[in-house]
Amino acid sequence: MAQFSFDIASTYDKAEMNNVFAQAEKEIAGRYDFRGTAAGIEWLADKSGIKVIADSAWQLEQVIDLFRKKLAARDQSSKVLQLHGEVHESNMRAWQDIPFRDGLSQDDAKKITKLLKDKHPKVKTQIQGDEVRATSNSKDELQSVMQTLRAADFSFPLLFRNYR
Repeated sequence: MAQFSFDIASTYDKAEMNNVFAQAEKEIAGRYDFRGTAAGIEWLADKSGIKVIADSAWQLEQVIDLFRKKLAARDQSSKVLQLHGEVHESNMRAWQDIPFRDGLSQDDAKKITKLLKDKHPKVKTQIQGDEVRATSNSKDELQSVMQTLRAADFSFPLLFRNYR
C-alpha cells in the first residue's frame, strides 16, 4: 500500500516577505502622518528580520501594525514576527529589531506530535530537525491532519511542504 506524507515546518516565504517589505516601505513613504518623521523599516542582516524605526514608541507601534496589515494582505501569518525584543530610544528616535521566526523548536515539534497522536492515531509523526513529517496510508487522513493543525492556535506559523 502506498505511503503518503508531508512536512510541517515553521517558516516564511522569503519572496512574499520581500513583497510585504516593499509594500510597507511604499505606504510609509506615502502616508501623510509619517511625512517629515524618521518612520521607516530596514532589513536586518541577511534579511532574517526587520528593523523598525520611528520618532516615538507610539509611532513604532503604528509602523509595526502597518507591516502586520501588509502581511495579512499577502496571506502571510503575523506570527512570523518575534515581537519580544525591547524598544530602544535615543536622540529622539525609537527602534526595534524584529527577527522572523524560522524553524520549529523541539518543544513546538513535540506539541505538534502530541496533538496529532491524540487526534489522529493512524498518522505516524517523526521529528526531523526543525520539521515534523506526518505519514499515512490515506491522503484524506493527511488532509484532515492539515485542518486540525490549522484549527489549533499555535504561537508560531505553520507551513506544509513536500506533500506526496
